[in-house]
Amino acid sequence: MKKLLALLSVCSVVCPVRAQSVRILNLSLEEVISTAQDQSPRAMMAKHNFRASYWQYRSFQAKLLPSLNLTGTVGNFNRSLIPLQNAETGEINYRENNNLNNQLNLSIDQNIPFTGGTVSVFTNLNRLDQFSPNDGTTYNSQPINITYLQPLRAFNSLKWEKKIEPKEYDRAKRTYLETMEDITLSATGYFFDLLLAQRRLEMSEKNYRNTETLYKIASERFKLGSITKSELLQLELRLLNDGLAINENRLEADRARSQLRSFLGYNETVEIVPVMPEGVPDITLDYTHVLELSYENSSFVLTQDLSLLEAQQAVAEANASRGLSAQLKAQFGLTQQASEFMHAYRNPMDQEILSLGFSIPIMDWGQGKGRVKMAQSREAVVRTQIEQAMADHRQEVMIGVMQFNNQKRQCLISSKADTIAQERYDLTRERFIHGTVGVTDVNTAQTEKDEAVIRYVTELRNYWQYYYTIRKMSLYDYLTHTNISAEFDRIVEN
Repeated sequence: MKKLLALLSVCSVVCPVRAQSVRILNLSLEEVISTAQDQSPRAMMAKHNFRASYWQYRSFQAKLLPSLNLTGTVGNFNRSLIPLQNAETGEINYRENNNLNNQLNLSIDQNIPFTGGTVSVFTNLNRLDQFSPNDGTTYNSQPINITYLQPLRAFNSLKWEKKIEPKEYDRAKRTYLETMEDITLSATGYFFDLLLAQRRLEMSEKNYRNTETLYKIASERFKLGSITKSELLQLELRLLNDGLAINENRLEADRARSQLRSFLGYNETVEIVPVMPEGVPDITLDYTHVLELSYENSSFVLTQDLSLLEAQQAVAEANASRGLSAQLKAQFGLTQQASEFMHAYRNPMDQEILSLGFSIPIMDWGQGKGRVKMAQSREAVVRTQIEQAMADHRQEVMIGVMQFNNQKRQCLISSKADTIAQERYDLTRERFIHGTVGVTDVNTAQTEKDEAVIRYVTELRNYWQYYYTIRKMSLYDYLTHTNISAEFDRIVEN
């Protein structure tokens, strides 16, 4: 038995030898959360996702601004035979064509979101060098031209983008903040996983030492005949179980520590030691206030609005693709041609172009009507889904507030129970040492003490999980009474 006790004692204190120095970090819950939001891999991914949304929004904004474009054709050489028809006889003959064409065009283009049209102001210069049958050079200039293209009864995609894209970008901001709150929730979970595992390990080591002391006392009493063999065996069994618990809890603590370390982005040279939170803040939440904040701050309402807008956009697109479609083109400007470059800009003549193109499906067998009806049905489905989502959201907020408000009392009760259970165990242990209680009483007191410790830490975990869940739903910090925000400009720049 002595050899077995010695072996268990060695197993309970021997730690694996580390090949390199280890940096020990004593981190509180707040420090773990701050580290996770600052450097964890998930935080880095959230920042990159937001940057992608930012540049998508910037691309949309660029569509609303005028664009300056330079286009051209340089070195367009053409030597071929082309068919020419005699206007009097109708005879077709092939003639040699040998020329070089160069062209430059500079334009300023502006989209009009309200109408869906496009206005362009451009200047153009074309040079044609004819090599055969006669040599010659011709310049054709358009010093200034104004063109306006206006689709009629067409789907105005830019108009809908102007409604949707700002909301998408606003949702991206709120989604980023909610993702950071998700990281907070995960960090809280990993923190308390390690804290619980660490507490279990500490309790098992302390219990082993206490049981070892009690076993030695019981052995002496057994020799004197003051306790039974059954009671001695009961303590011996407890000692063995405590020894096994040490190894199991050490393995669980190492696993939990590795998970938290990996989540925070640290390597194996860092060992994290969790610091026990000191109580809970005195906060009582109001359901109506939390619900209003969730509507104002979170991405929930924006997501519902965007779902409805996208459904309405599909209906508008289906209606626009049905029946008559037309395009109006109007152009006014100046033009001139000459054999010399400078003369191509002298005394330019005006030019006007006006055209109207249209398309009317005579019979489409109900395809257009079917697309409209399908889009309208999808819009009706989306409206129903939004109503259900709103009801579910209100229910979720209500349950979350009720759980949080009740959890403070749970923490206070479990803290009191932890204190009482520890005091009872200490008294029972002393009474056993003095021979006034039996082994069963000691084992019962120890079990109750251990359960009280675990229960208290678990209730603390639930408190902070409930708090950060509500904070994510409302994007509001109820400790500082401020909205949760981020330096988005700095995120984009970095």
